[in-house]
Amino acid sequence: MQNIYAQSLDAVAANYAPLTPISFLERAVFVYPEHIALVHGELRQNWADTWQRCRRLASALRQRGVGEGDTVSIIAPNTPAHFEAHFGVPMSGATLNSINTRLDAPAIAFILQHAETKVLLVDCELHPVVEKALHMLHQPPLVVDINDPLAVEGKAIGQLDYEALLAEGDPEAPYHLPTDEWQAISLNYTSGTTGDPKGVVYHHRGAYLNAASNAMSWNMPGHATYLWTLPMFHCNGWCFPWTMAAIAGTSVCLRAVRGDDIVKLIVNEKADHLCGAPIVLSMIAGVDKALLDGLRHTVKVMTAGAPPPASVIQKMEELGFDVTQVYGLTETYGPCVVSAWKDQWNDLSMSERASLKARQGVRVPMQEGLMVVNPDTMEPVSRNGQEIGEIVMRGNIVMKGYLKNPHTTEKSFEGGWFHSGDLAVWHPDGYVEIKDRSKDIIISGGENISSIEVEEALFRHPDIEDAAVVARPDERWGEVPCAIVKVRDGVTLTEAEIVAYCRSSMAHFKAPKRVLFGTLPRTSTGKVQKFLLREWAKEDATVETENNATEASSN
Repeated sequence: MQNIYAQSLDAVAANYAPLTPISFLERAVFVYPEHIALVHGELRQNWADTWQRCRRLASALRQRGVGEGDTVSIIAPNTPAHFEAHFGVPMSGATLNSINTRLDAPAIAFILQHAETKVLLVDCELHPVVEKALHMLHQPPLVVDINDPLAVEGKAIGQLDYEALLAEGDPEAPYHLPTDEWQAISLNYTSGTTGDPKGVVYHHRGAYLNAASNAMSWNMPGHATYLWTLPMFHCNGWCFPWTMAAIAGTSVCLRAVRGDDIVKLIVNEKADHLCGAPIVLSMIAGVDKALLDGLRHTVKVMTAGAPPPASVIQKMEELGFDVTQVYGLTETYGPCVVSAWKDQWNDLSMSERASLKARQGVRVPMQEGLMVVNPDTMEPVSRNGQEIGEIVMRGNIVMKGYLKNPHTTEKSFEGGWFHSGDLAVWHPDGYVEIKDRSKDIIISGGENISSIEVEEALFRHPDIEDAAVVARPDERWGEVPCAIVKVRDGVTLTEAEIVAYCRSSMAHFKAPKRVLFGTLPRTSTGKVQKFLLREWAKEDATVETENNATEASSN
């Protein structure tokens, strides 16, 4: 017998439309055309102007033969043109590919070729590296120069500039809306630290839902002022260009992330929301306190990219910033887990609150499933805060898959869940807490050591500015923890002092057996490049072994 609710109750134009974040822009300009959408230096651009420019971009691209199935790439800092591309490109029917601005020429060339880029928008400051990449291609795309007035002037390498391209477009021309919300809206490449980067494909449905989820997870009000400390190339800025349209907010652009500039814009533009890796929080906490004297409003900070030390969160809270940790991957549109706050925690001490906020948390409103499991059996681990398993998730804000890579896509979705590769514990209250990447766990004498636990101890030291821990080869134990530390300016710390400090707060076998000093290599999104640090540690161990052998032979 047919279900009575399925009889003649079909999806039709009156009751169904494919989800797309383009609809957020349509509403923002309809309701708040005069509200400021973009701030960039002296520029104050409202939603009406932004709408017109996005439609011009879409029209110009379509006139040049760009449409569904095509890729339009952009490599640029956080500028108005980059923001506009998040709407104008999908409004042409094409897929937006935002490229990491810190990549070298071979990596950029690989992406342009793999994505089959038809049009490339490039900021003039990045012309030197992009020009090298273009020379590596057999069929370079149409290149469009973005001449940002706040950029250092560079030579033209494009066939035309961005403003000329927009001038070709008709703001009244019809624009593309997806007939299928599964259509690709953007393409983002993973870091590729262990090989060629993988192309992660997002769909309109996921972009729409994660944009809404951002606002809900963070309790963002309408017309929030958001400071772009997070790169727009990183998971499409965690989908925040689309979130800002949904709340008709104001985006304050920032070409380069520097502590003083961040604080000045927070004060001068009354920015009340920003995102960034823990290193961004450290930058803010380290500025001259006189710069913060003009701060008279609460600033909400969303942090991810690496587990933030509780000590860094505590420093930010002491300065009056409200920190929320989120967690996700390129494959999950950015944040899909949030350290949701509970009112009963308000009366805890500052350090206790910081420790709770340092946990990754629970699934965001628009994510369907989150578990910590034994990766071999897919059985959930005990919620005791002790047993370690892999974080897996599933739902509408998981990628379509990897471009041109069906085998890796299928493997990442084994068991009906996306496998993150991150190792975590599951607490009794359902909150997850990352202990390490599977490749970063240190196994010393058969004991598992979490590099994050050791890093937490190092960050509690008042004279340590930055730190990371990796495995170092060891003849006796197989491998041991090696700390790479950057101390604050004007401070002297010895290896013995740091080791003793760590041993005072943890089991001795977990403490670093070796400490190296220097500036940590980080990606543009703030993640420590541990593959480089492991090489440093390995080289150091090799030198020590050679020195010991030389010393033994001389004796």
